[in-house]
Amino acid sequence: MEKKKLVLIGNGMAGVRCIEEILKIDTEAFDITIFGSEPHPNYNRILLSTVLQGDTSIEDITLNDRTWYEKNNITLYTGETVISIDSEQKSIYTNLGREVAYDRLILATGSKPFMLPVPGADKEGVTAFRDIKDCETMIDAAQNYKKAVVIGGGLLGLEAARGLINLGMQVDVVHLGSQLMDRQLDGTAAALLKKELEQQGMNFLMEKQTAEIIGEKRAEGVRFSDGSMAKADLVVMAVGIRPNVQLAKDGGIPVNRGILVNDYLETEVGDIYAVGECAEHREMVYGLVAPLYAQGKVLAEHITETGTSQYEGSVISTQLKVSGVDVFSAGHFMDEEHTKSVKIYDEVEGVYKKIVFQDNRVIGAVMFGEIQDGPRIFKMILEKQDVTGIPKIAVMAAPVEETAESVVASMTESEVVCGCNGVTKGAICDAIVNQGLTTLDEVRDCTNASRSCGGCKPVVSELLEYTLGDDFKYIEQKEAICSCTSLSREEVLEEIKSKNLKFVKEVMHVLDWKEKEGCSKCRPALNYYLGMMNPQHEDEAASKFVNERMHANIQKDGTYSVVPRMYGGVTTAEDLRKIANVAEAYNVPMIKLTGGQRIDLLGIKKEDLPNVWAELDMPSGYAYGKTLRTVKTCVGEQFCRFGTQDSTSLGIELEKKFERLNTPHKVKMSVSACPRNCAESGIKDFGIVGVDGGFELYVGGNGGTHLRAGDLLCTVQTKEEVITMAAAFLQFYRETAHYLERTSKWVERMGLEYVREVLFDEESRSQLAGRIEEALSYTKEPWKEIIKNKETKEKLFESLSV
Repeated sequence: MEKKKLVLIGNGMAGVRCIEEILKIDTEAFDITIFGSEPHPNYNRILLSTVLQGDTSIEDITLNDRTWYEKNNITLYTGETVISIDSEQKSIYTNLGREVAYDRLILATGSKPFMLPVPGADKEGVTAFRDIKDCETMIDAAQNYKKAVVIGGGLLGLEAARGLINLGMQVDVVHLGSQLMDRQLDGTAAALLKKELEQQGMNFLMEKQTAEIIGEKRAEGVRFSDGSMAKADLVVMAVGIRPNVQLAKDGGIPVNRGILVNDYLETEVGDIYAVGECAEHREMVYGLVAPLYAQGKVLAEHITETGTSQYEGSVISTQLKVSGVDVFSAGHFMDEEHTKSVKIYDEVEGVYKKIVFQDNRVIGAVMFGEIQDGPRIFKMILEKQDVTGIPKIAVMAAPVEETAESVVASMTESEVVCGCNGVTKGAICDAIVNQGLTTLDEVRDCTNASRSCGGCKPVVSELLEYTLGDDFKYIEQKEAICSCTSLSREEVLEEIKSKNLKFVKEVMHVLDWKEKEGCSKCRPALNYYLGMMNPQHEDEAASKFVNERMHANIQKDGTYSVVPRMYGGVTTAEDLRKIANVAEAYNVPMIKLTGGQRIDLLGIKKEDLPNVWAELDMPSGYAYGKTLRTVKTCVGEQFCRFGTQDSTSLGIELEKKFERLNTPHKVKMSVSACPRNCAESGIKDFGIVGVDGGFELYVGGNGGTHLRAGDLLCTVQTKEEVITMAAAFLQFYRETAHYLERTSKWVERMGLEYVREVLFDEESRSQLAGRIEEALSYTKEPWKEIIKNKETKEKLFESLSV
């Protein structure tokens, strides 16, 4: 029997999830073709803010890579847009002149960002925040400009603002209303959020209506309706989205706000369906992933004729982490005439909880700061539980008998664990038992739990422990290092050690990798682990990221950024002359001071890199590497009247000692001469603050997307103790962290007390310091290998271009 032809227009999260559900039911039902306007395979749009910050790559947020499409015999056209539908002839037409016939057609065209129709909105430097291209535009602007205005105080706007701040820009957030996130929070929670974000560096312009983007060719500022202005080199519009319905409308498919669908996601035109943000169901258009995935499941059953489920709408819940602040809201959380609410407000700790009741039933909730009871409250809302006879304040927290045991043990089988994907406790536990699942990755791949925003990972981990009982091993240790293998980091390290494996390809071959060549996630990880276990291991160029191979950061236009080392941010007239001479000789378009107290040469051509480094004759600053980036310093007691310690010389000594040391992720250090903390020691991986008679040492800080203040590790008296403790800390991190795990996450996972226990033990500290000395003895400056003759330059460049 010939397969029916199924065409999906839209390669986003909702449409592809629907295809996944269809494949679960019947892999042979359809000959599937997918069109996506973006040049990328299916990716997680929720995590775009992490790409904006630079903490993750496009590969990291990819949900289904091109191999998945091939394995499922799906024809994928990326970078190609469907421009018309002929519903009578059952064909679609693309902007590249392609015609494809269909038996069934699914529209998953998503939404378009709403751009304010104000004068100047078409200027250079004005962008939305909706896709990867927008991220790239914003990252590029942050490298060249300093002032940004984000229009929109909703979740998307706040994520954009946080990312731009982390990229070094000054950001004003403009909001038309009087409170932030007015669709998710009430006034009290919004005020707490605003206060917290102001402390993180955001500046808010509330109750401002944008009237014009000013400037000539490029945006130079924003003028508001009240006549006031805000300067801006970059303007990000995050004021909302609108369903992308033009294709359907032009094709004669009825639309309102969205494409009109019934309970089976059918449009009013035969054999054409709509799912996701573009669909309007019972006068509702949904933007969160949970309702969209629920729609996809119903449509999959209907289109394969295997079920009679109907989509009846969704009760919305939102569990967010806005710039490191936990927020939860669900249902009808605003006070109204026929509702009553119970509130807890701890202004000191910044905790706010509110539950709204109507007719003795919970109908809504909003929480800020502490949200662990959110899923339980949401379940009460969904089930319309009657709380007659129960003190309303008691609904706030789990009953005593529940808190005495594991939270997951008290959950019912029908309780939803992963709200994004609608996965229940029962479904997860059944999969663990029946499919023999033992890792978080396996649970994710089998059930989709934790696959989207990842907020439910802790609960899924607890369910693994609860279900497996004595067979459970700590979940992070059991998590596979990538999809090419089921082996965890610890298992791979043990195999490398026991089998004396020496090379990346050897590891993959001996350990029976599913993908013979590995992937962009496991190859660099294996290369690091081999080097960490054997300091004499030679880095394998083919297993390193392009930036690390080229010893420079690749830029949007294909040129590179070169950052020479400046120990402690201190330089000399001679080095400045070298930099100036190179900049002139190679017509460097931009010379920029970095936040790490160094000079960045931007726009260098790939073929010029060996000569640039040879003529600079300076060590690499490793601005691209998973290693020590910088040791930031203040001027210290030598010049500052507040300084209590010689921060500059200590910073230089630390940087010279640990430069070129391979680490699981980038490491940043700083030394401040006094508690005024001018070198920002409180948000570094290893931060040092001078105090009277010694130094305070802070660890696990992060100034990135996931802002985290460092934990006070200890106080020491001498700089020798500082260096020894730094060495032991770095080596302990090197040996126990997962590849690409920042110290901020590592400290939280290991526990500060355990880190202290290891480092405070004299014998353990001495052994760690000894092992790092061995590793340091094998480090070398790759550019020192450049000898000024054609043959050696060409040989080196060839090795860098693998």
